[in-house]
Amino acid sequence: MSVRPTLRCLREELGLKVPPVNEPLNELDHPLIGKANGQFAVPTGPRERIRSVDDAIMFKVKVQRWRGAVVDGGEPSWLIAAGVREDGSRDDFYEALATAMKAARARYNAEHSPPLTTQTHSGEWLADQDDRDRYRAEAGIRLLRELRAAVHQVVCASLLDGREHVADIGGAELGVVVQGTEDHATYVALRIVGSVPDDLVAVVLSLVPGCDRDTWYPEFAMPERPLRPGEQVYSNLMDPAAAARLLDELDGT
Repeated sequence: MSVRPTLRCLREELGLKVPPVNEPLNELDHPLIGKANGQFAVPTGPRERIRSVDDAIMFKVKVQRWRGAVVDGGEPSWLIAAGVREDGSRDDFYEALATAMKAARARYNAEHSPPLTTQTHSGEWLADQDDRDRYRAEAGIRLLRELRAAVHQVVCASLLDGREHVADIGGAELGVVVQGTEDHATYVALRIVGSVPDDLVAVVLSLVPGCDRDTWYPEFAMPERPLRPGEQVYSNLMDPAAAARLLDELDGT
């Protein structure tokens, strides 16, 4: 599970600019964002609720002098407020946050009927449509990373033993075989089983290291076995230098 700051918190309290969409907000280089993601990475991680806020469930996150409030809503969760602990004070940030939310509740009740029965009103701090739109805009980047990792994993595995290795990609199954040929070339066969859009197939093929994306050809069999029902199979030649670099990267991890 990831924790990402709301756009308001990012700009107004963390003092950061909104980065391009290819930089996920949960990965920004800030101690409070890093701490929040480490603390909330698993459901059983440490949780200390902010008891003075009663209209939403919020938890404390602390690192160095930074203090934050996280709404743990699954994927993603949100860092909705941040600040620093003042010298000589323990948790004044949380007191100030609750006071501000109580004032927001008073303003709301002055303008709406029926009034809120809670002591606080946190609506203006919570993730809004702009935050959700940004998260959706990053979805393509997240999918590309997952696809690249899956493709590289099976290619590396097959480079080591010449056998077919498989991985799940977007609800389909990917299989890869990498083998040397008699003329010392490196042959790659890639198969996909499942309902996969053509544009996703093109992306997967482009992620195989050392292969010209324009020289993939359809095949009617995998090495050493016939085509199975529903399989799409493509083949190419891999640059040996790219294969060596990929294996070096594997050794370095």
